[in-house]
Amino acid sequence: MELTDKLEILADAAKYDASCASSGAPKRNSIGKDGFGASSGMGICHSYTPDGRCVSLLKVLLTNYCLYDCQYCVNRRTSNVPRARFTVAEVVKLTADFYLRNYIDGLFLSSGIIQSADYTMEQLVQVARELREVHQFRGYIHLKTIPDADPALIAAAGRYADRLSVNIELPTQDSVQKLAPEKSVHTIKLAMGSIRRKLDEKAEEPKSPRFAPAGQSTQMIVGADASDDQQILDTAETLYGSYKLKRVYYSAFSPIPQSPKSVPLAPPPMLREHRLYQADFLLRSYGFQASELLPATGGNLALDIDPKLAWALANREHFPLDLNLAPPHMIARVPGIGLRNAQRIVELRRLRQVRYADLSRLRCSMKKISPFIITADYFPARDTTPSEQLRRSMADAPQQMNLWPELQAA
Repeated sequence: MELTDKLEILADAAKYDASCASSGAPKRNSIGKDGFGASSGMGICHSYTPDGRCVSLLKVLLTNYCLYDCQYCVNRRTSNVPRARFTVAEVVKLTADFYLRNYIDGLFLSSGIIQSADYTMEQLVQVARELREVHQFRGYIHLKTIPDADPALIAAAGRYADRLSVNIELPTQDSVQKLAPEKSVHTIKLAMGSIRRKLDEKAEEPKSPRFAPAGQSTQMIVGADASDDQQILDTAETLYGSYKLKRVYYSAFSPIPQSPKSVPLAPPPMLREHRLYQADFLLRSYGFQASELLPATGGNLALDIDPKLAWALANREHFPLDLNLAPPHMIARVPGIGLRNAQRIVELRRLRQVRYADLSRLRCSMKKISPFIITADYFPARDTTPSEQLRRSMADAPQQMNLWPELQAA
């Protein structure tokens, strides 16, 4: 098989892994223009380095052969898809050639399980080792960790990779047992724990050898099982607290041809994935807890309003909030005010009282903010408008329904 054919198959097979914050790059070429070079767009995605720079990555699988039969995976053992496999030398060559042509700044490498977890992990580590030691590659490398692999191999991967990720895929042990019987949540968490210990050791001994300076991440698939958003966010909260993950990524389940009957035939609403990312940001950056965003009885996040507005409407006793007196963490919880503007408001009120026009100049969302605040010149009485009425006035505009949704899904 030609290298370009392998690239087309294995880059397409990698697109379902969202844990590199991927988005497709446009196709470009220099025909009829100044300059030289071209970008096919195959496998190019974007991620972010620890210092905040956006980089383009070659995102591929080492192979889409796999011993496992995970029901939600397009590359499962029983899936009828074209198969291909890169050699270590081919991945190294592609990465080096693409980097020298300024197509990419780094590599995101995952793989199906071939022969064994240890053998597969050895192959992934060998790619990173050759890039770093033989070719002196100084770009970004993200390696997918095989949970069942020997901890020594995971430690070796961390010496060469900037970030490691172990995909938990599903939020509950029951779902994993049903849809991915060869996997174990316990084993996945053991791998996460070993990475965390290495990161903690590095933090305690800064002069020790480098280990995954960009930390670790994971992915959960949304809509492949019956888990609701409350279960997903509870799992994410536990992972952040127990393993110090940098990010939990959410990937809406995408039905594939000849899907088994154990998984849905239709994808979940893409807006559900978006709401989970918004809720996840509230967990990581705003100090929210999953129990505040969803009741313990379970359920999904609202699709018509964002999670922060939903919380505010459900907790009207905290509002309206006096921006000249409130603590910074409560200001950040006001719908329409983000973290940066919350800090700007705190800095402004050290000089003078905050006025309503100041919020407009800060480009706060005035439609959302007005029922929830008090300023020096804006002090409404406690709003008695029913929450449901406020919700209708602030909800996202309704979308036109598809006339033939089954064709849309196809």
